[in-house]
Amino acid sequence: MQKIILTFGLIAGAVISAVMLISISFLGDAIDFSTGEVLGYISMIVALSTIFIGIKNYRDNEMNGVISFGKAFQVGLLITIVASVIYVSSWVIYMNTSDSDFIENYSDYMREELHNSGEPQAVIDEKLAEIENAAEMYKNPFIQIAITFLEILPVGLLISIIAAFLLKKNSIAHPV
Repeated sequence: MQKIILTFGLIAGAVISAVMLISISFLGDAIDFSTGEVLGYISMIVALSTIFIGIKNYRDNEMNGVISFGKAFQVGLLITIVASVIYVSSWVIYMNTSDSDFIENYSDYMREELHNSGEPQAVIDEKLAEIENAAEMYKNPFIQIAITFLEILPVGLLISIIAAFLLKKNSIAHPV
């Protein structure tokens, strides 16, 4: 089981990290944060499709074609964790070794979106304070790690649940 988890988790983490780093390096300012967010989640879904492949591989090759929902979910969750650790590590290394102005640029983007929202000034002022607070908190590496995990982990959990449900097989049907 460990080999399958590591193999498919490493593949997923490498794909997500590569897409992230390539899009930052080559697309940079050419795409806005909304487009970048959509691209990011699409790449997560594509990369985390390895969860489905990993569970199926484990079921068919190590469990003789039979797997419970719980065991399938466990395999998917562990693949998700491996992929998430790689993605989070890549992001934190990038953020702390590059001369990126990501948090400042993202805060500016959020401020502009807020000013264009048509919200009452009191609401805008309150949300601007939240943006400033979040930007300050994001300087803490532990906060960066937690927020980045919260980006990918729910996607992997959802895919793990769906894959476990689709791939569970309590017995092998024998021809009569």
